[in-house]
Amino acid sequence: MKRIILVICILGCTSSAMAQASAGKMETIFDGDSFEHWQLPENNIWWSMEAGALWAKSDPDQLGSILWTKEEYNDFVVQLDFKFGEGTVDSGIFMRGDDEKNPQIQIGESGSLKRDMTASPYVPKMGYPVEANGIAELLKWDQWNTIKAMAKGNSYKVWLNGKEVMSYTLKDANLKGPIGLQLHPNREMSIQFKDIRVKRL
Repeated sequence: MKRIILVICILGCTSSAMAQASAGKMETIFDGDSFEHWQLPENNIWWSMEAGALWAKSDPDQLGSILWTKEEYNDFVVQLDFKFGEGTVDSGIFMRGDDEKNPQIQIGESGSLKRDMTASPYVPKMGYPVEANGIAELLKWDQWNTIKAMAKGNSYKVWLNGKEVMSYTLKDANLKGPIGLQLHPNREMSIQFKDIRVKRL
């Protein structure tokens, strides 16, 4: 009986989180036409728009770059489509800044683990505290994928192509900051993003 109640509670919490992440209108912060909502880095050579998509491409020196939103967020959901490009793709979504109190949701190969860790949280000084589930079956390597990440208090959840794949609680997380897209340094790579949307909770 206790086991049944526990399963019901887990399913209820999962359904509630998904409903909260899906309910309400999301604001488009990249539609393929402008960088209005983004702070381009000085002397930008990494980020460009082509055919309605946001491209991130390595520079010859492989310095890498992070593209930050102009606004900061507390509790929010961010959703975007991504498509792997050339090289060893090592990218991700920074949730509330890039200090050690915030996770980055990985997209592509982990430089430290040398394997794909898409949808898993990377935390500085901790590595990957948990690994997303079922990614190999869900991830489309040569097509567009949709990833949704939610930050609510210290809790983080991720959905890949419509399925919840990760849930994690980070103690003492920084609860406010910008959203960032990463082009990892020391990589020869490219990646595309499109239809980037966000909703405050």
